[in-house]
Amino acid sequence: MKTRLPSLTLALLLLTAVTGCSHKKSSATLLNVSYDPTRELYAEYNKAFAKHWKEQTGEELEISSSHAGSGKQSRAIIDGAEADVATLGLAADIDALWSKVPEKPLIAKDWQGRLPHNSSPYTSTIVLIVRKGNPKNIKDWDDLVRDDVSVITPNPKTGGGARWNFLAAWSYAKQKFGGDDAKIREFISKVYANAIKNGLPAGAREGTIAFTERKLGDVSINWENEALLVKSKNPDDYEIVTPSISILAEPPVAVVDANVDRHDTRKEAKAYLEYLYTPEAQDIIGKNFYRPWDPAAKAKYAGQFKDLKLTSIADFGGWSKDQKAYFADGGVFDQLIGAKIASGSPTQVPAPTASSSTAAGEQKK
Repeated sequence: MKTRLPSLTLALLLLTAVTGCSHKKSSATLLNVSYDPTRELYAEYNKAFAKHWKEQTGEELEISSSHAGSGKQSRAIIDGAEADVATLGLAADIDALWSKVPEKPLIAKDWQGRLPHNSSPYTSTIVLIVRKGNPKNIKDWDDLVRDDVSVITPNPKTGGGARWNFLAAWSYAKQKFGGDDAKIREFISKVYANAIKNGLPAGAREGTIAFTERKLGDVSINWENEALLVKSKNPDDYEIVTPSISILAEPPVAVVDANVDRHDTRKEAKAYLEYLYTPEAQDIIGKNFYRPWDPAAKAKYAGQFKDLKLTSIADFGGWSKDQKAYFADGGVFDQLIGAKIASGSPTQVPAPTASSSTAAGEQKK
């Protein structure tokens, strides 16, 4: 009697080879470590992308997001937060993922050239939020140095938006005083003297909570998208003051190379960020009060954005220069408020309510 074992063994080997080559993951998880006021944007976007990904690949994708001040989130990733993607408030915080750990960088140095518009799928700017009726008659940056005005703005050491706030105010002072450094510094010192007595929130959303829920301050310096969100939810309680000059804020996004290679999620993470530039995603971006690039979305949401004079980070020499000059330990910000900190003035407001924030260092499960 002839045995069938060789042929059966061959068939099993062939089947194993075929199934091995065609094996696909049935599910995957992504962690997006993001900055403070993007909660609503990514809550909607994550659902849209997971649906798109399922339709395109058949793979179930579970996406979670973590939110806190941009600088705080950058440090959380460096300290071990398992981010597959970083969607932070400014390029310096993503640069830190290689510059602060040069012996074992988490991201390639050329990350900003991987996606259009320097890897910024949306932009914003900095505006002022006041209470209904504008009781202190705040019209521009000049009013923020008045003795009778109390200011809410986050700490530039922990929040990305806070650094844009600082540079937007600096842009105004530079124009007003013709570049006189001493007068610019005096102006910025007065703004922060009116802010530090309230405590400096760690990030933009905490600043919003301090202003809207705790009723601190007469004016909040904040992202335009955050201001529009506040106004949309509380149309009878708040007004937006568009200053005469501000700054073009360009929040960037990047795949965290070391983490996606360890998680085997590079394909998903890359597609997640690329999809931000599609018409569907750009519409979600505009709907959530960020300025989109897509012409159709830009036209659809043009009415909610005011035209104003904008400087850019390039006018300051770029983040590689400015982060060190203005916000690193011993930089301009420390020089301006160091004496106030030493004298015991508060630099932090109490932590926000649990409903307002996801833990900055949330680990991927």
